[in-house]
Amino acid sequence: MDKEDKYRPLPSHMTIQPSKIEGLGLFTLKAIKDLETSLGVTHVWYEEVGSVFRTPLGGFINHSETPNCEIKRFDGTIVSHLFPIKPIKAGEEITLKYTMYSVDE
Repeated sequence: MDKEDKYRPLPSHMTIQPSKIEGLGLFTLKAIKDLETSLGVTHVWYEEVGSVFRTPLGGFINHSETPNCEIKRFDGTIVSHLFPIKPIKAGEEITLKYTMYSVDE
């Protein structure tokens, strides 16, 4: 098995560590400047059974009213990808503006 074929629950440039927002958060270990490339799959949608599954990447992203990423789901696919919406510094927490449910839930 080549190194590229080995399963990794997170991209090699991401880590989980204590967050100032809530509990544990997802952080980048390197600066992210490319806004067009997916950072990975966050959710898999199985609409026929009414379920959404979070991947390890999607499981530790905290909410922010001023997020640095967004989730995109393309027509005809069952996966959601994480994309940066602005440059992110090395060591910065990855954040989203939650839209699926209330932050208080």
